[in-house]
Amino acid sequence: MSKHNRKKKKVAPVYTFAGVWLAAACFLPLYRLWALLLTLGLAGFSAYLVGKHAGKKEREAAQAEAKQQEPVKTPAPQKSYGPEIDPILQEGNRALGEMGRIYMSVQDVEVRKKINELMRITDKITQDAIHDPDDIPQIKKFMNYYLPTTIKLLNAYDRMSAQGIEGENLDKSMKSINEMLDQAIEAYKKRLDSLFENQALDIETDIEVMNQMLAREGLTGGKDFEL
Repeated sequence: MSKHNRKKKKVAPVYTFAGVWLAAACFLPLYRLWALLLTLGLAGFSAYLVGKHAGKKEREAAQAEAKQQEPVKTPAPQKSYGPEIDPILQEGNRALGEMGRIYMSVQDVEVRKKINELMRITDKITQDAIHDPDDIPQIKKFMNYYLPTTIKLLNAYDRMSAQGIEGENLDKSMKSINEMLDQAIEAYKKRLDSLFENQALDIETDIEVMNQMLAREGLTGGKDFEL
């Protein structure tokens, strides 16, 4: 707010008081005590109202000005896991967002459950890129071929179900997609299980080494650890 406007608002109550006084002088006998007191009351009350209104406007203007001067808050950058893993996470989040949109759009409870299961497994496969970078080639294959095809079919189902009509071709296509989702869930589970193959081998090796160490120390009690 400019200094001129602030000064104008500060003297506004004074002008109001004077204006009411002059107006009363034209109609009331100010030499009478009652008229004098009445004029003082009216002028004072009017000046109070004008000052209160001006103060409120000034506070609102100051708040608006302060808000405009606030620095623009930029979203915190997401943690980077490297040039190989970051694109996988970004694509995974995009795919999960699209499946989530279709989940909210589709009304069939059975299909919604299947979409939810696909989302759960997809998230685990995507996150595995962080925990085991050796699995990245398999994860990329999953995200480049299987995942886009699944989303494409889900979008087709969403469009057909939104028609709100029955027809031989529509019903047949929707039934085929519904059945495909069962196969996709099983395939996704197998893909997720295959990603833990390296970890399973590492665990088996660690157990074998531990059994040998304990056997040399005579600490096994005749029974080895088992996987």
